[in-house]
Amino acid sequence: MAAAGAEAGTADSEIGPSEALVEWRPTGEELRLTPAARKPQPLDLVALAEQVQKADDFVRANACNKLTVIAEQIRYLQEQARKVLEDANRDADLHHVICNFVKRPGNIYYLYRRQNGQRYFSMLSPKEWGPSCPSEFLGAYKLQHDLSWTPSDDVEKRDAQLNVLDKLLNQQAALPPGNEPNFRGLTM
Repeated sequence: MAAAGAEAGTADSEIGPSEALVEWRPTGEELRLTPAARKPQPLDLVALAEQVQKADDFVRANACNKLTVIAEQIRYLQEQARKVLEDANRDADLHHVICNFVKRPGNIYYLYRRQNGQRYFSMLSPKEWGPSCPSEFLGAYKLQHDLSWTPSDDVEKRDAQLNVLDKLLNQQAALPPGNEPNFRGLTM
């Protein structure tokens, strides 16, 4: 009865174990699907729908994970950009501070404020002035070779970073040409 219903195209139950999905033809003739093979199977459709839904869920989760990483990178880059702009503003401001001598990169200079609010650089630290310091001490800054300013609290850290980079550049210059940079033994 199932075979008769399948051939007639009615909505009988699933294909029985003895029904063939493909008709066997002698050599030279094309293979054809039997009417039973053309009949959609409800369980197969449910399994297919579940597989598609599962794939959609995985694709969505994968995309969300990648977008989360990108969002974190964007936040990090925004923070870096903010810091670069703050440092650039500070550096420009310090280059406009009154100074009665030629500033040389590699030296530390001391920033003071007079009673009238005017800021100026001095080569003398508050310790060297002692109790006779004529102005309010605001901070100490090292003038770097790229003409940026490093606050005295950060000088050791910055010097260590520059030493690592200098080491890297010297090591790279001594190596034969290659496709990959050599970062062996370098730590910050």
